[in-house]
Amino acid sequence: MTVSESPVGTFVTWDYVVFALLFVVSSGIGVFFAIKERNAVSSKDFLVGGRQMTCVPVALSLTASFMSAVTVLGAPADVYRFGASYILYAIAYTFVVVVTAELFVPVFYTSGITSTYEVIYRPVSFITILYTGVVVYAPALALNQVTGFNLWGSIVATGIVCTFYCTLGGLKAVVWTDAFQMVVMVMGFLSVLIQGAQSVGGVEAMWSKAQTGGRLDVFDFDPNPLRRHTFWTLSIGGTFTWLGIYGVNQSVIQRCISCKTQTHARLALYLNLLGLVVILCCAVFCGLIMYAFYADCDPWSAGRVSAPDQLMPYFVMEILGEFPGLPGLFVACAFSGTLRSVKHELSVTNLYLVIWDIVSEGVIFGIACTSMAVVASYMGGIVQAALSIHGMCGGPMLGMFSLGILFPCANSKGAIGGFIAGITVAFWAGIGAFIYPAPPFNSRPLPLITDGCPWLNSSITPATDAPFLTSLPPRPPLADSWYSLSYLYLSAVGFITTLSVGLLITSLTGFNKGNNVDPLLVRPVGNLFCFWSERGKQMCWGGAEAKPREQVRSERGSHEIAGLHS
Repeated sequence: MTVSESPVGTFVTWDYVVFALLFVVSSGIGVFFAIKERNAVSSKDFLVGGRQMTCVPVALSLTASFMSAVTVLGAPADVYRFGASYILYAIAYTFVVVVTAELFVPVFYTSGITSTYEVIYRPVSFITILYTGVVVYAPALALNQVTGFNLWGSIVATGIVCTFYCTLGGLKAVVWTDAFQMVVMVMGFLSVLIQGAQSVGGVEAMWSKAQTGGRLDVFDFDPNPLRRHTFWTLSIGGTFTWLGIYGVNQSVIQRCISCKTQTHARLALYLNLLGLVVILCCAVFCGLIMYAFYADCDPWSAGRVSAPDQLMPYFVMEILGEFPGLPGLFVACAFSGTLRSVKHELSVTNLYLVIWDIVSEGVIFGIACTSMAVVASYMGGIVQAALSIHGMCGGPMLGMFSLGILFPCANSKGAIGGFIAGITVAFWAGIGAFIYPAPPFNSRPLPLITDGCPWLNSSITPATDAPFLTSLPPRPPLADSWYSLSYLYLSAVGFITTLSVGLLITSLTGFNKGNNVDPLLVRPVGNLFCFWSERGKQMCWGGAEAKPREQVRSERGSHEIAGLHS
């Protein structure tokens, strides 16, 4: 492997052709199904595919929805800088899929609602803007690196395209477009893995260099919650973070409730777990191969890229630049993931608007999200930025839904008060971490070397990547404790606060009696952990007798969870 002395090239004509062709085909599929289904079914069925989808296409769609630019660009860069402990997310994914399939999906499927956002539309709109800002910023970085476009011009262009794309609707259009883009993204990943492995001298050479650089130290059982990535933060914290993304997230739940039966919905999630693990492994190995390629000459430290998240597109151009069209294929992977994420997040925030209202609202959201992309550029790596936002917002949401589903005794005052408390505490910790980033001895970035850069005379290692830096500028007392909490625990903090405060307020304002609760829409925790105690069950049900689901399944119609049983 030889690091090029001259800067790598940018897109050539064939890259632009491949890049454009992929989106013409994707948009064509989306437009075809959108028009076809919009004329064929009711608006409600249009949004859930008539509830006739089978598990396989839904599983592919779920997996594709996970592959945003955050995964394609951010995950390999994170492995490059912090090591392969990222693979431990597989543990979190397993817990998340099981809980979602067995707890949340049966409730939402039975409820008959077409969107989890019907319950709390306004807070979700705000959360959507925050997250989508990061999603828009990520591919703009890639475009800036491989095309030479101005970064802010790329952000604006990305926002415009996403705003147009998000006006397409229909669950079937989403699913089949996802299936096509899934194939494209896997091809993009494979092209990087195969050519990258050859460029570093094979898998064995890659493994040896990664081990020498400390990138294979996966298992760290330090219980310190201030450490960025350990076994506990990735498995436990990751579970709460991704449960907020999966368990009560509209893009996941809407796909699941489009299935013809609950069995198909649950099976789709379990099949999706296999896809998630495959994608995770691809991202981790891409990061390890990229590190092996740049083990002696880090392009970020050497000034060839302006941000760590540009490392992956820079690497792609260096190893695939001699194959016209392949760099365009890979960047299309990142960009298509963004278009799909933005489209699905924005087009379902209000399900009852006519088409022109959807377009006008989409434009407003598009402008807001593009503006948030500028803010995202100051939030560090896109993986941490995206998951921090999901943790700050998703944890309280998860707590509120869990309060209603697990505790029939919870009332609306407890739900609202708990959510406000949860979001306040989570944002307090998250914003504090943004203003006062965790010191390197907690984040533990691994060393980056430039000794092998032929155009430099000396090694340059950024101060932010020095893992044992001990002297820090003056910081407030909370900066090295509360604000240094691992970003993966933000969701757990929001969840626990919401649940605790919600139950406290409920106990002070009066328990909701279980008589007016539809047993089909709850999974009472008392029934799970107090199955031997009728008194424990009655406490969970607010003093009413716990009711078997089977008794009312044929008698009760679908109900919303709105108001959390108020």
